[in-house]
Amino acid sequence: MKEDTIVSISTPLGKGAVAIVRLSGQDSLTVALKLFHSKNLDASNVQPRFMYFGQLSLGEVFEQCLMVYFKAPFSYTGQDIVEFQIHGGVLLAQKVVEACLGAGARMAEPGEYSKRAFLNGKISLDKAEAIIGEINAETEGELKSSLQVTNGRLAEAIGQQQSKLTTLLAELEVGMDYPDETEEAALKTDVLSVLADIGEEILQLLKYSESAKYLKNGINVALVGKTNVGKSSVMNALLGEDRAIVTDIQGTTRDSITESFLHNGVKINLIDTAGIRQTEDVVESIGIEKSKQQLALADIVLFVLDGSANKDAEDAQIEKLLDKQKTIFVVNKTDKTRLLAKQQNEVEISALSGKNIDALKKKIVDMVLKEQVDPNALVLSNERQHQILQDSHNQIKAIQSTSSPTLDVLSMQIKALWQTLGKITGNTENEDIINLIFSKFCLGK
Repeated sequence: MKEDTIVSISTPLGKGAVAIVRLSGQDSLTVALKLFHSKNLDASNVQPRFMYFGQLSLGEVFEQCLMVYFKAPFSYTGQDIVEFQIHGGVLLAQKVVEACLGAGARMAEPGEYSKRAFLNGKISLDKAEAIIGEINAETEGELKSSLQVTNGRLAEAIGQQQSKLTTLLAELEVGMDYPDETEEAALKTDVLSVLADIGEEILQLLKYSESAKYLKNGINVALVGKTNVGKSSVMNALLGEDRAIVTDIQGTTRDSITESFLHNGVKINLIDTAGIRQTEDVVESIGIEKSKQQLALADIVLFVLDGSANKDAEDAQIEKLLDKQKTIFVVNKTDKTRLLAKQQNEVEISALSGKNIDALKKKIVDMVLKEQVDPNALVLSNERQHQILQDSHNQIKAIQSTSSPTLDVLSMQIKALWQTLGKITGNTENEDIINLIFSKFCLGK
């Protein structure tokens, strides 16, 4: 069935040197040549992957621009594609789109180019999701995770696991067809052994991917402590800039302040909370309650203490709140004589001089990412893919726990496992899920 020719702007809206308007579909070149004119150029002599300079008709006026043609199947979507490279500008790009609509194209839906690429076998579903990750990546770790998937490492790993399962299914079919010539017990042992290997591979991938949520969203770090111990100064020192207000007046920070910075490619989200203490000030009390709420959301807590003073009742009260939290005791003001007793899991710093700030950053990352992530390991930052792997691992455990399964039951279970793994690359995923994934793309992608 002939598909519509779609059009959209493929570059961000705004003023710039160049904007790109893209057409995709069987009639892309026909639509383009209704509008674009270059000396001696027509449909019979347009060469793919050549850049042509000419005039694009916009009614009574013309835009001088470049046109390039990608002939199917050698294009991103697997269809004929034409791109106009025009001068950057919101109104101009919109006018070019309107001209294409008038020449027979229709407006593309969000993600429709990538959806067509998937349906035409140009990309797998995992690669499509990784493209979203590349576009939205804010840290080096997240970008590297997406690039690994885009380069086919995940599809290759899943393909190898599915290939092993296909071999098992073939062996089980032979066993069921020729029961007199098959040692059933030995066959079951071999099947369970291969499943155990696949389960270990999936478990390893899940293990590395546990760190992916931090690569994607960052580590949430709450700074807590009583008033005037230097929480805001610690935050400013970690950020390398004066973001939080620092004064000698108690209760200056009355609301949570959130800022982020990168440390070795990992984003750290700092939340400077209001000092926790007993107060009659209504506004400050609200801030203190918010501080307590932030503790529940934090991956790790920095409990800031004044190293030049002993702990008091307020410090003890805060420490009780941190009973179930991962906590680093940050002993501040070490430029003064230390009176505070040694704390468990402490880091001595001076927010004033910057002493040991890098050591504190390292300790935050090391405590959350307990094991060093192999920089070459395949790490998933996509929740859907992570859940599919978890479901697959649970299916393997269910097979292993089945008491005396028959060969036909084993075959059915392995087919279900194969289907589940296939949801990652899209070779067994249903249309509703596919539509949902591509709807998350931006218009023009």
